[in-house]
Amino acid sequence: MDKLDFHDMTLYWLEGGVVSFDGGAIFGVVPKPLWSRKYPANERNQIENATDPILIQYCNKNYLIDTGIGNGKLTYKQKRNFGVKEESRISESLKALELTEEDIDVVLMTHMHFDHACGLSKWEGDKLVSTFPNATIYVNETEWNEVRHPNSRSISTYWKENWEPVEDQVITYKESCRPAKGIELIHTGGHSDGHAIIRLTQQNRTLLHMADIMATHAHQNPLWVMAYDDYPMDSLSAKQKWMKEAYDANAGFIFYHDAYYRMIQWDKDGKEVTACLTRSKENYISY
Repeated sequence: MDKLDFHDMTLYWLEGGVVSFDGGAIFGVVPKPLWSRKYPANERNQIENATDPILIQYCNKNYLIDTGIGNGKLTYKQKRNFGVKEESRISESLKALELTEEDIDVVLMTHMHFDHACGLSKWEGDKLVSTFPNATIYVNETEWNEVRHPNSRSISTYWKENWEPVEDQVITYKESCRPAKGIELIHTGGHSDGHAIIRLTQQNRTLLHMADIMATHAHQNPLWVMAYDDYPMDSLSAKQKWMKEAYDANAGFIFYHDAYYRMIQWDKDGKEVTACLTRSKENYISY
């Protein structure tokens, strides 16, 4: 299990599942000869995306960033269309850390698309129940309103099976919130109207989780936004703002989707990699 020490925080990447989305959808209008140099595709033009929740152990609490694709939540057709290679093994990942789903105190949702939110609920017999029954779940107010009242575009990814079993656990916020000192959710919009990023701070150091407005290291260029983005110009503006701040602060970027990196840091010009944690089964660094 990949692990990163960040001063008083310890981050673990849990096994949330693996999907293979269409490369053209993930990189939008960027020509394949450009994006494929940074992120290769298979013979079906699909690129591998992890969907691995990030567990943060901090001040005797367990925080979880997003929840994976779940287990037993997808139909055969959905698995085929989304190129699902593995379903979630969150329970097994937590067990390796001597934890259970009941030990999760807080879930930080960047947004509620199915590949981030399916893990919020699970089947218990013929009933869907909360996977993390003791957790407070933070969701942006705009996102929460839309997930319950999706439009003709978003109804394909906002599924009632993911939010109805947990609605009593949800706390919403408008522009930003701090569930704990050093953990901040910040509304950006872009990928979805209620999309949020997460900033972790410790001893004047910063880790920034840009979620799906910068889903992988290959999306470093602010102009490279997904075709999935509902508001691509908002994604572009948010990327420009936050990446500049991150470069200036020598911040690291952490990822949920990247098939190659868990964390990466560039120099102030954004050209040279100065630190990284690659995705593997046995990987450990301090940052």
